[in-house]
Amino acid sequence: MTSARRQPAGFLPLAREAARAAAAVLLAERPFVLAEGASATKSSATDPVTRADVAAQQVIAELIARARPGDAILGEEGLDRPGDSGWRWIVDPLDGTVNYLYGRDEWAVSIAVEDPDGAVVAGVVLAPALGRTYTAVRGQGSWLDGRRLAVRPATALARAVIGTGFSYDADTRAAQAAVLSRLLPSVADIRRGGSAALDLAAVASGRIDAFYENDLSAWDWAAGALLAAEAGATVSALPGPHGRSGVVCAAPALAGPLSELLSGDPGPLPN
Repeated sequence: MTSARRQPAGFLPLAREAARAAAAVLLAERPFVLAEGASATKSSATDPVTRADVAAQQVIAELIARARPGDAILGEEGLDRPGDSGWRWIVDPLDGTVNYLYGRDEWAVSIAVEDPDGAVVAGVVLAPALGRTYTAVRGQGSWLDGRRLAVRPATALARAVIGTGFSYDADTRAAQAAVLSRLLPSVADIRRGGSAALDLAAVASGRIDAFYENDLSAWDWAAGALLAAEAGATVSALPGPHGRSGVVCAAPALAGPLSELLSGDPGPLPN
């Protein structure tokens, strides 16, 4: 067993360094992006990418490659670099691009590290405009700027505030709306932040009771799910349309009742 496998905390300083470097790029580029708008779209006409997304990912990849040349890197903006060490970095250089484009502050850099067995062992979610840096190491807790985090105390589903998000695909959003219409009468309220990484961090820090979304990629949830789990949340996969998947994350007392409500999802859309 390697020392890196024994001490996943050793990855955290590099993840933080890379996240800070990306944050500096995003803050510097933001005035130009606000003036120019998106540079392209991805999965749909409402799924934007900006020059800042690409530049921030490049900075992250370069830092990781210099420090750990044998590691694989998976990034949202078309990055899938193979490696031979067994370790993999999962990167979202700008989670919440629409918020970033609209001058809102709920956006973040998300970086996670996956061990050779496929388990996420370290993660950082850095929200520059909010001044928050969330970190977690498997088995060592979840933290916000030096303060250890914990999920909210147990509450009934009827008093819970639940976060969610929506797909960029119109047909998938219609299916998600049907689930939401079933869920909304059973909970206290719903929040839609626009960044899955920050929504999961919100569960970890007790700002909401639970979060679910069924149309995500690994870079959206990898770091945030570790934050939430290390803060005491129950985290599990949530099947989505067309073979995609997401995550449901809740304080333990809510996990069962929320999952039962969500299980009525009609499931994958017809091809």
